Amino acid sequence: MTDAALIGPVDPPDLHVMTYNIRRRMAHVPPRSPDLWTRRQPLLTQLLQRESPTILGTQEALPDQVEFVSDVLGSDYSRVGRGRNADGDGEQCALFFDTRRLTLHDWTQRALSDSPRVPGSRSWGNMLPRVVVSADFTDVATGIRFSVFNAHFDHLSRSSRVRSARMLNDLVEATDAPAIVLGDMNAGVRSEPYRILTGGPLQDAWTVANTRLTPAWSTYSGYRRPKEGGKRIDWMLVTESVNVEAVAINAARFGGAAPSDHEPVQARLRLSPGV
Repeated sequence: MTDAALIGPVDPPDLHVMTYNIRRRMAHVPPRSPDLWTRRQPLLTQLLQRESPTILGTQEALPDQVEFVSDVLGSDYSRVGRGRNADGDGEQCALFFDTRRLTLHDWTQRALSDSPRVPGSRSWGNMLPRVVVSADFTDVATGIRFSVFNAHFDHLSRSSRVRSARMLNDLVEATDAPAIVLGDMNAGVRSEPYRILTGGPLQDAWTVANTRLTPAWSTYSGYRRPKEGGKRIDWMLVTESVNVEAVAINAARFGGAAPSDHEPVQARLRLSPGV
């Protein structure tokens, strides 16, 4: 848990990719709670400015938190995604990207439901809407076109997580470009959603990485010190044309405090053209 960046800014052809559930801002939090958003803001600022990912997929961020992350990353970054509710409000799976490296071609937000084009729709047992945001980019340094998917699976319904994994797997199979999947899947690596997603074109960045920069920390710590060998519910998955040069689970603490109840997963990736 060093003060130095785990990956930090990277040079082409590498991309620094991060997935991070930043924990929604909660109302009526005690002033000494580690969950207090105003206490977490400067910690999140330090972490993001230190790491400077090329792509950041966030989960659980409310609109004001998305704006905060945009301000922290700066004017060279843009984002896609909207709230998961029918009116476009609520939690977002926002995708942030460095416009100095990436050109955005198109993006789509789908509900994880039987009616993916209907905003706010719910199916499969989830009480709240769940979404996946996908975006198609070209890396201006290499000319390689690729896709990124950012999702947040339901926390209560096993059926919803399984059906969401099947839908996400189908979306990845439909693209012939290199693909990167980010998300808080609310399931461990022994779960059926994991087996579904790693049984098709995707592989777990953690298991195929050339180098692991950290222990296999649990990715949900609840602001406590994460456990080595604990449950990994936040995943980064890649197709075979994405080489994982290095991967990390960032357990950084600032004065003993954590920016979120989750730990971000980060990787230094190198793309090959899709077949």
